[in-house]
This record gives sequence, structure tokens and C-alpha cells, in this order.
Amino acid sequence: MRSYRRHRLLVPVLLCALAVLAAGPTAAPKEPGSGTGGDLGLSAEVVRLYEEAAVATQQYEAGRQEAEEQRARAQRAEELLDRQRRHIAALHEDLGRIARAQYRSSGGLPVAAQMILADGPDDLMRRQHAFSQTNLAVNNAISKSRRAEARLAADEVRATAHWQALEKRNTQLAALKADIEQKLETARSQLQGQADASAAAGACRGAVRLDQPETGFTTAWVAPVETYELSASYGSGGARWSSRHTGQDFAVPIGTPVRAVGAGRVVRVSCGGAFGIEIVLRHAGGYYTQYAHLASVAVDQGEHVEPGQWIGQSGTTGNSTGPHLHFETRVTPEMGSSVNPVSWLAARGVSL
Repeated sequence: MRSYRRHRLLVPVLLCALAVLAAGPTAAPKEPGSGTGGDLGLSAEVVRLYEEAAVATQQYEAGRQEAEEQRARAQRAEELLDRQRRHIAALHEDLGRIARAQYRSSGGLPVAAQMILADGPDDLMRRQHAFSQTNLAVNNAISKSRRAEARLAADEVRATAHWQALEKRNTQLAALKADIEQKLETARSQLQGQADASAAAGACRGAVRLDQPETGFTTAWVAPVETYELSASYGSGGARWSSRHTGQDFAVPIGTPVRAVGAGRVVRVSCGGAFGIEIVLRHAGGYYTQYAHLASVAVDQGEHVEPGQWIGQSGTTGNSTGPHLHFETRVTPEMGSSVNPVSWLAARGVSL
């Protein structure tokens, strides 16, 4: 799978989304070639929720990755805490040895008694120096032990607080992602229901104008959808086709924005038949591209389109077993003149 992502800020999900989804097509007048108010609201809502779901998924995956990194940091911190615990235990052992050595060397006598029993000034100085060194060692050991214990307690508090905050954030992200996906699934179902009605009647509802993204493409050709998984390939056999598969299928959810692969003119917008709702574009050099099994169209016949322009939304109309985009490249606008779309796009710098 290859992904073509846009790098731009996305608008947060609209408030009152459920109210928009629940609303049916309005009876307001429409301009020729344009969708009804209800169609526009539903199609636009699917696109917005589609993008919001993508953002939520990115945030969730980033949070999950952060959780994995924090888990690794927590493991390293636990190893550090174990070393600190062993160090404190060693300090306690040192304190015991120092205390035992001090008792053996002084016999437990007070300092004044040791001075009285000294054999001379030199012996007294040695006793005083030994006592001073021992006392310094004991104090140092106690101080080190206390500092290590304080660091240990602080590290434990920080690690626990960080982990709890991360878990809370990930739970919130998962809930947000699930909520958006549930709304998106509802909107997709409604959009597909409208598309099925159009395909059954053999009459398109007209172009539903979508807010076009700021693509910033620097190439003349792009993939027909932004993210996808390739499914049925050109020339493959199967019970669904009378001979061989004439295009390349892109497995994408209902409502996924479909893009014009290059500059061209819309020569056909039709509904009904094996391809369901379909669009055919004519490109320079006499080639044509077809986009089939759509849920909605965003262009009218005769319209000029640019590379990457959203021309419709994917669906599963016509002879389709599941949501996907059927994409063909042809030498005429009619079925039966297709060429391999993968190699055709590859020759234009687009690797699928």
C-alpha cells in the first residue's frame, strides 16, 4: 500500500453533526447541475467526518506510540530504581560494618575514657583521628542513604504520575476516535442509500459541490484516492466479470474523496448499470480515466478539472461486492478500450 497524504491543518468536527446527519434532503430550489441542500450537507458531512477520523486516528496512533515509548522509559526507570534499592541496601550494610568496627576499636568506651587510657600524645592523636574518620564515614553513609531514598521516592512519584496521565489521555483519544467513526459510519450509510436510489433510477442527482482542499501538488499526476489498499487488479479473473477485470480497484470506505488523476475534462457523468455512478475524464494525449461505483459526484459534464481535484466520493453502487473505487484508463471513453492503469500511472510518475 502507498499513501499520499496532504499536510494541512484540519477543521475540528462540527457541532450539531448529528442534527445534520438526521436531516433529509430539503425541498429548497437548486441551480441546474447542483445537488440539493440535503445532498450537499450529507456529502460534506461525510468528507468532514472522514478527515476528522483521519486526524483522530493519527492522534490515537501518536498517543499509542508515546505510550510504547513511555513504557520503555518506565522499564528503564524501574531498572534504575532497582539499582537505587540495591545501593541503599549496600549503604545499610556499610553502616553496620562501620558501627561494628567502631565498637571493636573503641571497646564501646566514651571519648573521655579513651583519652585517659591513651599511652601518650601520639596514641591519643591516633585515637582522635580514628574516631573523627569513623564519625565522618558514618555521617557520609547516612547522608548518601537518605539522598538515595529521597531520589527513589521522587522517581516513583514522577513515573506513576506520568503513566497515569498518559493512560487517561489515550483513553480520551480512543473515545474520541470511536465517536467520530460511529458518526461517520452513520453518514456513510445514509450517503450510500441515496446513491443506491439514484443508481436504481438511472438518474444522477447532480453535482454536489465539495470544499476543495489546498493540495499544493507539484506533479501533474496523482493517485485517484489519497490512502487505499489495492484489491482486484487489471486483467484478473473472477465470477463477477464476463471476461477479465478491466481496471484497478482501490479498497476504500464509502464517502472517501475521489481525485482526478490529472488535468482533464468531464465527458461523462452517469448513474445505473454495472458501474453504478461513474465519471469519465478526457486527458491530454487522447486518454480517458473512469471512476466507478461512486456514492456521489462533485462535477458536471463538460467541466474542466485539475490534478487532485475532488470529483466525487467512493461507494459501492452498481455491480459491486463492497466499498471500493473502480479505476480505469482507456483509449476511448467507452468500455472495452482499457489499458493497464497501474503501468499507465507509473509512466506518469505515480507508483501505486
